[in-house]
Amino acid sequence: LLSSYHELIMKLAITAILAILGTSSAYSTTKASSRRDLLSNVAKGALFGIGAVAVAPTAEALEICPPKANNCVRTTFTPPAGTSKDGVAAALRDAINAYPQEGQSDVDKGGWTIASDDLSGAGTARIEYKSGIGKFAKFFNGGKPFVDDLKFEIDGSNIVQVRSQSRVGDSDFGVNQKRVDYIETTLKKAGW
Repeated sequence: LLSSYHELIMKLAITAILAILGTSSAYSTTKASSRRDLLSNVAKGALFGIGAVAVAPTAEALEICPPKANNCVRTTFTPPAGTSKDGVAAALRDAINAYPQEGQSDVDKGGWTIASDDLSGAGTARIEYKSGIGKFAKFFNGGKPFVDDLKFEIDGSNIVQVRSQSRVGDSDFGVNQKRVDYIETTLKKAGW
């Protein structure tokens, strides 16, 4: 009897751990579920010993920045209430295209390129920025400019998830924050 009790406790502990691990992902491709559904599924799994059957809620977000990263910025932009996904995509494209090719605030002097744009479909876009041109890049990056990726994702609530990160290095000297701030300021001027 004691052995069966310990087995039950162990199964419950494993089920709870698997459920927690299944719901802790920063990026998920599963459909969103309510907390009530999630807890209900965890309880069913715990009661019936069938493992973690919880559906991980969708973060609908880009990956989070690594802990203590000095070369990554992660934030959100919130459009005016009632703005459709198409309206969000159009305003975001306008803000992206307003960014000067010659850079701004002494960053991104190497220009930028839209690497992918599916804002109207999947709600995602990725822009590549070149910075660090000159002697600094020649010394630290073999003469090549540093490339940073700015990613956008329009989530299910039409909030824009934003992530800007340098591909190499531990620090970006504030470049990613300046880039994100510029686009945010452009959107605010448009009523965001």
